[in-house]
Amino acid sequence: MSEVDAPQVSNGQESARARRQRRLARIPLHVAVILICIIWLLPTIGLLVSSFRPAQLVATTGWWTAFRDLGQFTLELYEGAIVGTGIGRAFINSIFITIPATIIPVMIAAFAAYAFSWMEFRGRNLLFVIVVGLIVVPLQMALIPILRIYSAIGWTGSFLGIWLAHTGFGLPFAIYLLRNFFGTLPREMLESAYLDGASGFTAFFRLVMPLSVPALASLIIFQFMWVWNDLLIALIFLGGTPDVAPMTVIIGNLVSSMGAGWQLLTAGAFLSMILPLLVFFALQRYFVAGITAGSVKG
Repeated sequence: MSEVDAPQVSNGQESARARRQRRLARIPLHVAVILICIIWLLPTIGLLVSSFRPAQLVATTGWWTAFRDLGQFTLELYEGAIVGTGIGRAFINSIFITIPATIIPVMIAAFAAYAFSWMEFRGRNLLFVIVVGLIVVPLQMALIPILRIYSAIGWTGSFLGIWLAHTGFGLPFAIYLLRNFFGTLPREMLESAYLDGASGFTAFFRLVMPLSVPALASLIIFQFMWVWNDLLIALIFLGGTPDVAPMTVIIGNLVSSMGAGWQLLTAGAFLSMILPLLVFFALQRYFVAGITAGSVKG
């Protein structure tokens, strides 16, 4: 071996040794992450296993004992939750509430964020600060005034009323998230579109919206999850009427005032998780890119 090749071999051995050391150094981190994931998932796994056990066994034994006799698994709790409680109608109501209450604020926020990012008008920065400041205002402060207005105009117990309520409560964060993303788009691209004769609507729908899919997807996930899992706003503006009550209200009513029938909650909880999980996994590849939108600009 020549003297020229010797340093190269030595450097190769050192780099391989450094890679092994880095891998060994990461082992405690990987072990810690795995343990945290197990601890985080353990209650959910227990709830899932319990939902497929008879009500009597759920009340008297731990969920981990189910694996001693695999023949005990049954759909008894799911049948009780679906047939006797009207949760099927509530599922349809939740869809009918959540989809418009997600689409409306996302579209309004997209228009507002485009205006705050690329349109010049007096008081733009002040207005944006006011909108962002509304994020920290508790929505509970507005429930009674809005309920009094709804009662006066006859919107209590209507889907339109809860759509507008969710839209108003979700707009500040939606505008803030989208404005940060729109602000990172290349100015030269929009200027070139304007020079080519594109109008503001053309630039918005043909350029800004297609390039903002990650931010829009992450916002849809946030808004959809929030509306789907909401109980407070549904109770205030819809009440407990079965014809319009969403799943959160019906699931809350599965347990009587004396605590009877709590085993049905295990099945009801997983029935309510099906659609949110589908939405999240369908859009999760955009989630990280969208939530970090605008955090670094340059």
